[in-house]
Amino acid sequence: MLGVGYAFISAYLKGEEAKIIASSHVSSITKASSIQDVLAIIRDTDVGNYLEGVAFQTFDELEEYLWVYFSECLRQLKWFKNVPAGVHRILDTYTAKYDVLNIKAALQGISTGKKARGIPIGVIHNNSLLDELFRAEGVDSIIRLLNQCKLGNYASILEKYRMEEGIKSSLLVEAKLDGEYYRNLLSITRRMKDGSTLSKAFSIMMDMTNLQIILRSIIGGIDSEAAEYTISGGYMISETVVKDLISLKLPDIPGRIENAEYRNVVEETINNYDRSKSVTAVEEIIDKHKFRLIKEILSPRVLSPLVIIWYLILKEIEIRNLRLILKAVFDTISPEEIKDYLVLSS
Repeated sequence: MLGVGYAFISAYLKGEEAKIIASSHVSSITKASSIQDVLAIIRDTDVGNYLEGVAFQTFDELEEYLWVYFSECLRQLKWFKNVPAGVHRILDTYTAKYDVLNIKAALQGISTGKKARGIPIGVIHNNSLLDELFRAEGVDSIIRLLNQCKLGNYASILEKYRMEEGIKSSLLVEAKLDGEYYRNLLSITRRMKDGSTLSKAFSIMMDMTNLQIILRSIIGGIDSEAAEYTISGGYMISETVVKDLISLKLPDIPGRIENAEYRNVVEETINNYDRSKSVTAVEEIIDKHKFRLIKEILSPRVLSPLVIIWYLILKEIEIRNLRLILKAVFDTISPEEIKDYLVLSS
């Protein structure tokens, strides 16, 4: 029965993968001059078909529809009954990243006084408490809500760093929330089919996140305390390596990285930054390489729980790219100008 379940979900997700926005769509989109042009180009994709049936006036409204669309994709996966229970566990654990993002946004709203909008995905949303999260006026309210949603592991982090007026350090708390999320991801890979491969993929994600933090900290002139903001337990970037790298000057970092793949990532990132002098170059280059490295591990797999993670990553990339494209067009910027910021899946 286990084989039948994996065969079904593998076939379904491969079919869905064929309906994702591809490089050929992006090539045409770069010539688009209006939102209507973009939507016409992606009409044959699943998300394009969905957007044809919605009404919007602003980018914020359209962005909300994109998140609702992604949420419905996730709901469809949860609806299937004839897939292994492990697939549902992976889905729930992976999509907890949106709870973490919503918690961070709510905390930032409290500290800045500017209320943000939540992403309608995750346990908090499923408990119909997302609006309440963003109405919270203090950390205590968020802690109570998280415990109510059985997200006590995240609540305990806020409890630890809570102060009367808020939290001790937003960057540190965000890093601890991320660390807890990744620990949960690694935990589910134990004693599961292809668990070691999935663990490697998650660990590489952690490494790429740490490389971003290290490079951005050095560029921003943040001292060695920034090492506290990284995530422990990665694949190649250990806590010792983090402390070593973060104390260096930017040109000296590649020579201290033993892994050739990672060294190439860092060299390209630094070169791109040197040319553009834009800190966004760090995220831009590392995101592309993170996707490439994960693709090499996950995309060839079938009849495995790895197929669900690969599908989720593809959909996230699709939503990310489409948000950038649509925002550019709304701002009367040619999509051609932001093409380098896109992560292409094929």
